[in-house]
Amino acid sequence: MSKQISHATAFRSFHIPGRPLVLFNVWDAGSAKAVAASGAKALATGSWSVAAANGFGDGEQVPLDFCIANLQRIAGAIDLPLTVDLERGYGADPKAVGATVARALRAGAIGCNIEDSLAENGALRDVSDQAARIREARIAADDMGIPAFVNARTDVFFQTGRDQHDESMVTAALERGRAYADAGADGLFVPGLADERLIGVLVERSPLPVNIMAGDATPNAAKLAELGVARVSHGPGPYLLVMRALENAARAALL
Repeated sequence: MSKQISHATAFRSFHIPGRPLVLFNVWDAGSAKAVAASGAKALATGSWSVAAANGFGDGEQVPLDFCIANLQRIAGAIDLPLTVDLERGYGADPKAVGATVARALRAGAIGCNIEDSLAENGALRDVSDQAARIREARIAADDMGIPAFVNARTDVFFQTGRDQHDESMVTAALERGRAYADAGADGLFVPGLADERLIGVLVERSPLPVNIMAGDATPNAAKLAELGVARVSHGPGPYLLVMRALENAARAALL
C-alpha cells in the first residue's frame, strides 16, 4: 500500500500546466511493459483499446471482472503509477461507481477516468447526477487512504461535429468542470476538443488541470504545453498504430 500511495502522490505531482504529463495509452501487460521501457513516467489504460484487443465493443461491453483482472495484470508487470479508464464507472448509481473505483484501487490503480455521457445514446448525464458519481469515487479513494487522481471526463465536445465547436460549449464544459471539482475531481478531461483558441480559453478558466486527447486535428505537444495543458492522452491511437504495423508486417511476410 505504501508504494501505491507514493505512486499516487507522484502521479498527482506530474500534472503541471505548461509541462503536461504525456500518457501513451496501453491495453495489456505487454503494451504496458513496452511503453514503460520508453521512459514514461506513468501509464494509463484506454477503454477502447482494451475492448478492441479482447474482442469487445467499447462502452462498458468489457465485463467489469475482466477489466479489473486486466488492470491487475498490468499493475503486476510494471512499477509505475497506473491510472485506469473506467468509462462511466460501471454503476447504475453513484454508490456502485464508488464500489467500482474501490475495486480498481485494490487491483493497483492510483487514478481513474469517469465520463459523463450515457452508454445508450452518448447524451450527457445530468450535471448533479454526474457530480454525485464523482463524489462517490472520491469517497472510495479517501476511505482507502489513497490520494487517487479522479479525472472527470466531459463529453461536451462529442455532442456535435468539430466545425460546430464554439465558446458556448467551452462554457458548458466549464460549468461541468466546476461541479466536478466541487465533488472532488482532480482533473478535467475534454476529449474531442481540438481547436487551439478554444483549448486556450478552457485552460485559462478551468478550476482543474486540463487533459486533452491528442489526435490528427489537435495542436502538437509543444503548442498544447504553451496553452497550459497539464495532461495529454493518446486514447486509441497507440493501439491503432500497433495494429497497422502488425497488419503491414503480416502482409509483407505473405508476399
